[in-house]
Amino acid sequence: MTDYAWLSEVRSMVGREYGRIYAWDEVNPAMVRQWCEAMGVDNPLYTDPEYAATTEFGEVVAPPAMLQAWCLEGMHMNNYPPGSTDENPYEVLGLIEAQGYPAVVAVNSELTFDRYVRMGEKLYYTTLIKEVSEEKATALGTGFFVTQVMSFFSEKPEGDEKVGELMFRVIKFKPANQPKPVEKSESAVPKIKRPKPGISDDTRFFWEGCEAGELRIQQCNSCNKLQHPPGPVCSHCHSFELGYHVSKGSGELYSFVVMHYPEVPPFDYPNPIGLIQLDEGVRLPAGLVGVEPSALEIGQRVQVEFHTFDDEMTLPLFRPVSA
Repeated sequence: MTDYAWLSEVRSMVGREYGRIYAWDEVNPAMVRQWCEAMGVDNPLYTDPEYAATTEFGEVVAPPAMLQAWCLEGMHMNNYPPGSTDENPYEVLGLIEAQGYPAVVAVNSELTFDRYVRMGEKLYYTTLIKEVSEEKATALGTGFFVTQVMSFFSEKPEGDEKVGELMFRVIKFKPANQPKPVEKSESAVPKIKRPKPGISDDTRFFWEGCEAGELRIQQCNSCNKLQHPPGPVCSHCHSFELGYHVSKGSGELYSFVVMHYPEVPPFDYPNPIGLIQLDEGVRLPAGLVGVEPSALEIGQRVQVEFHTFDDEMTLPLFRPVSA
């Protein structure tokens, strides 16, 4: 294969060892228990102190397969404990990507253990760039195998002790034949419609009211009280004699949420949804229109308006109005 000039910088990184990445917490039984629960591991050596006391270890120990978990950054990327290196052990991959090898065709890893890890130990690991292969040809394209080795240690006053090792290998490759996108006419792409609400005998009056431009709220004919969502019986007096009241559709924003993710077509995002307190005293959830999500405020006045979607479904939405 061709020996590119830029490979000299990549190969100069082989043998480089990056500094320590520390664990946030000491090895502890709470995290061991949660890991075992999540992974379906029921070995009492890891979670039962009475049983573990009868073994050669004399106490519970951490599952070996949990080794990598102790030094993970958590929910936020690169959020490592104080004292950890700020060097980037993956910069070699970035150099290869920059030369037109952006894809990953395969990865593999091997986790080996020197001994069990005990409660109270504090771990860290270092990363070694072990190898960058010659350019290899695959059925999908050409690329480079990059092998890294993470060595895990336990901090000891008498000298840190190695407890395990993780070998991680990835191939960064350049796709050989990229298929051309198939052009489709707009008419060939099916239009995604809004999901229709479930309509029953108890709620049909409400949706028929929307089609007629009326916000109908269920009302008991016995006690005259209102309720929403509609039900088969009055929640106040338990009467089955139910009708409806046509609301003026005015009220205030009792609460709201702004949906950002996941984005589900055909809805627009960000998608503000409000819980509306009608002047008649009942609350109902509905979409909000005509407002920037950042401008929403609890208590602001709103007014209903009816929007028809897909030429077949009319929904009550609420627009903020001036005081």
